[in-house]
Amino acid sequence: MRVWGLKNCDTCRKAVKALEAAGLSVDYVDVRADGVDPADLARFHAAFGEAFVNKRSTTWRGLSDSERAGDPIELLTQNPTLMKRPVIEDRDKLTLGWDAKTRDSWLEGAA
Repeated sequence: MRVWGLKNCDTCRKAVKALEAAGLSVDYVDVRADGVDPADLARFHAAFGEAFVNKRSTTWRGLSDSERAGDPIELLTQNPTLMKRPVIEDRDKLTLGWDAKTRDSWLEGAA
């Protein structure tokens, strides 16, 4: 299982803690420190569409209108903290965020 997020993001920390407590092995990718492969960004954007770009972030608010209107993959490559997180992948399952439904889908039957 691989989780993409930020090490100082409370939601990402909660997700990793819950997944590990359920006995799942987590390979964590800090998007700020480690970066994100552009192919992964494109794959995530294809899977989640507009929801993948965190338009409530301080990074988003700091962008100009022309930057916001640009190619989302290029924008995410330059500003990986713009991605909504965490992105969690295991085999062919891919989820975005850590709400109750996502949490239940990962933890049901784990451990």
